[in-house]
Amino acid sequence: MRVYLDNAATTPMAAEVVDAMCEVLRNKFGNPSSTHSFGRESKALIETARRNIAGHLNCHPAELFFTSGGTEADNLACHIAVQELGVKRIISTSIEHHAVGHTVEMYRDRFNVQLQNLTLDAQGHIDLSELEALLKEPIPTLVSLMHANNEIATLIPLERVAALCRTHGAYFHSDTVQTMGHYAFDLKALDIDFLACAAHKFHGPKGIGFLYVNKRIKMTPLILGGAQERGFRGGTENISGIVGLSKAFDLAYENLEGHHSHIQGLKTYMMERLKAHFPDVLFHGDTSPEGSLYTVLNVCFPATDKASMLLFTLDLKGVAASGGSACTSGATKGSHVLEGIGADMSRPNVRFSFSIYTTKEEIDFALEQVFSAFAVALA
Repeated sequence: MRVYLDNAATTPMAAEVVDAMCEVLRNKFGNPSSTHSFGRESKALIETARRNIAGHLNCHPAELFFTSGGTEADNLACHIAVQELGVKRIISTSIEHHAVGHTVEMYRDRFNVQLQNLTLDAQGHIDLSELEALLKEPIPTLVSLMHANNEIATLIPLERVAALCRTHGAYFHSDTVQTMGHYAFDLKALDIDFLACAAHKFHGPKGIGFLYVNKRIKMTPLILGGAQERGFRGGTENISGIVGLSKAFDLAYENLEGHHSHIQGLKTYMMERLKAHFPDVLFHGDTSPEGSLYTVLNVCFPATDKASMLLFTLDLKGVAASGGSACTSGATKGSHVLEGIGADMSRPNVRFSFSIYTTKEEIDFALEQVFSAFAVALA
């Protein structure tokens, strides 16, 4: 048996998404910029998908710009803020995904943009009073805070941060890559400037996502050479990917509450089993249902001199999990997120992440392998 518990890195594509994409790949090959019937059919698929996604998010279709995924979307938001909107300061945290963290550091180092990282508590929560005090300073500012941390699952109070930013005239970008397709977003009610999406985090294809840009934001073309994406991002569109993204949204929004309930139940069950077996087990981040992303559980296991072998051992036993973000899995340095919250890095830390396809039987199998691995490691 093999069990996949690394859904925060990527999710398996839904069969319905594959079917929708295959139909496009087989039969809709026209260039969307061509004016003949083949091109018009392809263009119609793109714009139908854009309207469909906008309907799910309650925003205007013109506010959605298709990208190659979440990393590009996050980069573009920072670029627009600094290069187009004249931002001189970025407020963020030390535990953002590198798609944001490395980007804002680049603007600090190469463009002399101030970078202010907020203070975090041991669960990765920000201090809203600190944020408000900084926003009172008369500096053109972008606030960039991820909705849910991809390693420790802690959520920020998105609506409260958005309100603070608007009150004090700051722009607000949130990396919603881990939460898009898992929570409902009403973008007419949520007064925010930028949101990022990657389809492969909720059973869509890799290589496609979007950046939401509030209609009040004015910007000039970023990629030149074509009029695609209303002249902002030139280049022939990924038609099948866009159709797959739209279909993934449909599947997610068919039963958001049911998916939430199912996966939260698995997460809670796994926590209870782990606490019963390991009295000194810890969980990184906020693990309360209201304060954490329900698809992610970061476990700090008992100390063992074989900690570095745990993930390898689990993989050999048929369990796929992660020690942190898949984007940094080739790095020798430990997790910047765990370091940022002052976690005990000497103990083995494993991120288990779940999807709508995860079953209780798979959790039981994974736990059996964990218990077996520790029976040997602690012997």
